Amino acid sequence: MFRMKFFAFIITAVLLSASAFAGSVPTFTTIDNFADPTFNQLLGINNAGVISGYYGSGAQGHPNQGYTIAPPYTTFVPENLPGSVQTQATGIAGNAVTVGFWSPTNTGTDSNFGFVRLANAFTYVSVNNTLVASNPEVNQLLGVNGGEIAVGFYHDASNAPQGYAYAVKTGTITPVTVSGATSSAATGINNKNLICGFFTNGSGLTQGFVQPLAGGSLITLLIPGSTTTQLLGINDFGIAVGFYVGSDGFTHGIRYNIATGKVTFLDDPQGVMGTVLNGINDKGEIVGFYTDAADNTHGVLVTGAE
Repeated sequence: MFRMKFFAFIITAVLLSASAFAGSVPTFTTIDNFADPTFNQLLGINNAGVISGYYGSGAQGHPNQGYTIAPPYTTFVPENLPGSVQTQATGIAGNAVTVGFWSPTNTGTDSNFGFVRLANAFTYVSVNNTLVASNPEVNQLLGVNGGEIAVGFYHDASNAPQGYAYAVKTGTITPVTVSGATSSAATGINNKNLICGFFTNGSGLTQGFVQPLAGGSLITLLIPGSTTTQLLGINDFGIAVGFYVGSDGFTHGIRYNIATGKVTFLDDPQGVMGTVLNGINDKGEIVGFYTDAADNTHGVLVTGAE
């Protein structure tokens, strides 16, 4: 049950900078649950620094197991939907509401279903999007804000991802669409209801996007020379994080300021086989994961990036 990384355009200026900073050097800290030191992904972080993530690749016999971990990052708290075989805890809000997805099996090709865990820390709400039409079923929630609006995607009858938002308090499902897209995913939402994600167009290019939940302008991002750029998390200051696939075939982490158009590249020094940045809070703390030379995936916390 692998995490899916998938979507009037406004063209924004993209200012590219290397991961060298005047007066500020980012720090990369590996955080792994040692129940499985070979596969960890950190996916969300709130303003209190509490991180959501999981271990286990999802391959048969290697199930996803969700967790949260709070500063000083020494104790992992299990985050698994009761009765599930696999769970990924993908997003966390400031009120400790978490979202993610779960599966009743671990075959390597598993159906999955979205969930919300409420702030009381023990009530789980399963989110069944009636638009799901794929086989196996795919329905994932990836981000949530303090207003308890979650975002994610489902697979249609063509197995193409399609983004949506889910209002926890009312149960309302709202499509998140991008004009001209053949597929899309909503991956993060901030407290101003600004959504980030990515989409694929008819030419096969995958681009990151940012747009309001209701109305407003669309911003898109495609790193020059890349055919795949994805935005996966966004904070209240309009700073988004994600990755692009370079000409080397590896993923490279990015931090994107939507107000200025500045993109900063952030690769973990140990991530010789790729870095993905997945969540950011209002303090600028970033979480994600990297793959090392032995092809092991490790969670990472990035601080001090500008």
